[in-house]
Amino acid sequence: MRTYNEKISIYHGMASTIALNFSNNFFPIFAITMLSATNYQVGLISSLPPLMALIMTIPAAILLNQSQAQKKLVALSVLLARLMFLLIIGIVYLPSPSTHAWIFLVIIALMSLPNTVANIGWQTFISGLVEESRRGAYFSDRNRLLTVVGLVSMLVIGLLMRDASSSVTAYQLLFGFAFCFGMLEVFLLMKHEEEPLQSAGALLKKKTMDWTIFKYKNYVSFLIAALFFNFAWQMAWGIFNIYHVRYVGVTIFWVSMFAVGNMLAQFLSFPLWKKWAEKRSNTLVFVWAAVGMATTPFLTVLSTNLYYIALVQTSSGFFLAGIVLLLFNLLLEQSPDHVRTYCITTYNVLLSIVAFAAPQIGIWLLEQLGVEVAMYINSMLRLLSAGLFFIVYVRYARNPKVNVV
Repeated sequence: MRTYNEKISIYHGMASTIALNFSNNFFPIFAITMLSATNYQVGLISSLPPLMALIMTIPAAILLNQSQAQKKLVALSVLLARLMFLLIIGIVYLPSPSTHAWIFLVIIALMSLPNTVANIGWQTFISGLVEESRRGAYFSDRNRLLTVVGLVSMLVIGLLMRDASSSVTAYQLLFGFAFCFGMLEVFLLMKHEEEPLQSAGALLKKKTMDWTIFKYKNYVSFLIAALFFNFAWQMAWGIFNIYHVRYVGVTIFWVSMFAVGNMLAQFLSFPLWKKWAEKRSNTLVFVWAAVGMATTPFLTVLSTNLYYIALVQTSSGFFLAGIVLLLFNLLLEQSPDHVRTYCITTYNVLLSIVAFAAPQIGIWLLEQLGVEVAMYINSMLRLLSAGLFFIVYVRYARNPKVNVV
């Protein structure tokens, strides 16, 4: 039986999923086809948000630590971020088309500032809503429901806009709907029931950073492995976008179909990853998922056939389900309760550095070595990251009681 907050969190997640599906999935193709973005600018679509997150993470942590009602701050942050969709809609009406792609990137960067507060606030907020013993089952169920919502929304987009890839109005409609569901996000966030945990005076006395988190070797080992995995994973994001649009020639319809196949595989496989994680361990099963993710770049460049690419995207969804379910669970599992906010904040700060650099390195490899070699290198790095998590499992995860240096 789910609690009230758990139910509201699921409804909020559904609205958020639709808002992001109607926007983020189509940013690269919009930038390339409507704004004439270069490869470098396409890479910045992935790199700028984590750079802005890096700048904003510490201020966000201070704001959240000093806030008695985190949901209000998170809701305000979501509101500011979703208002940016209206600015994106108006880009094409501005003079000097040669600057449109750069203006778009500026808006993406500005959007990332309130998004950072919202993301960190939600991670901290949701960790207090669900008991640790129920966390795996709850997030598995939640992810499955959100995947269904995302699948249906992408399917609708693909069918209704299959011949509209060259129409600026189509993209404006997508971003307009994203804004509307963003407003629903804000409403549902405010529906959560939150009790202040501490007085304002106590909150103001909280430290900006607690360096004792680095005494917990389980957390530190997870941190190193997770950052390397994210580097290998995110390095290919810009390459995938460029390959799909410039080399394969995808349309709005095919972007939607790739997402539908990917999310369908996630929906079907979430229970399996949950079952395997409960039987083995989050860390060991994450190794399996990471190995699977390593095959995607290699398989993608074997053919430009749209149906083949759709099949590869579908198969990658199976492994992505494990990544989505287990990575956040591992973060919470390896973060001691009394310093969890600092652990999450540190993870997000370091992840922002990695996430900014990784797509740029990926684009550089593409420009220097070509798309095929860049993808092969990425597959090898992803496989190496799986090996690193296996080392973490062997040295630490099999003996969770030994946790302090």
